[in-house]
Amino acid sequence: MTSLLSDERQADALPDDDNDNSNPLLPSPAGQLTRRAFLAESGTTGIAGILASAPMAASVASAAQADANAAPPSSSSMALALRVNGKPHALQVDPRTTLLDLLREQMALPGTKKGCDHGQCGACTVLVNGRRINSCLALALSHDGAEVTTIEGLARGSELHPMQAAFIKHDGFQCGYCTSGQICSAVGMLREAEQGAPSHVTADVRRTGPVAQLSDAEIRERMSGNICRCGAYPGIVAAVREVSLMPRAGNTRRSRA
Repeated sequence: MTSLLSDERQADALPDDDNDNSNPLLPSPAGQLTRRAFLAESGTTGIAGILASAPMAASVASAAQADANAAPPSSSSMALALRVNGKPHALQVDPRTTLLDLLREQMALPGTKKGCDHGQCGACTVLVNGRRINSCLALALSHDGAEVTTIEGLARGSELHPMQAAFIKHDGFQCGYCTSGQICSAVGMLREAEQGAPSHVTADVRRTGPVAQLSDAEIRERMSGNICRCGAYPGIVAAVREVSLMPRAGNTRRSRA
């Protein structure tokens, strides 16, 4: 752009050539370079430069495309043994595979959702050895030999898990995308409470033994890692509260995983 403006400024200083029939690339009969001849010569030189650089640009573009199409270096897969929803699995996985991607892409268990993929929304929550984790942040190989329970493994045939039934009863979901993570998190959270784990709002953190009764504040705090963008929190709290109040004799039923 700068060179073109400079050319035009130089051309303005040259005399006009009113002879439309003359060859613009030749000097005038008096030997004087005209404005028309100057601009024509500049344009020809510029086009020649562009044409000369075209093969180089094509070569660079071709090399870039070759790099883009080149497959990344393959990494050797590693053996992984998991027990998922009560069934043993012997797998070969890429060491970089997350537990979430393994469940969804290789084991055809899409109930566990990929939300933020940064461990912030809780949609990917599953139970590993009874404890809730964000599967998007967990490398599958780091849980070799573990017992994994997903939303598909909570029900027993046609019999829903009590937490699943409570979510339906209290309308604890709208779009349903976060629901599998909410339910798995709630099941894991009740187990934590039964084991006496305190929360940020627990009045007496020195108290040992199971939490006798979870208040709504306790439920909200303990479930705060699971986000519902539809805002179905009142129904979620009501569902968790109902299951938490089930008789202790039904612990295996209400927290089975």
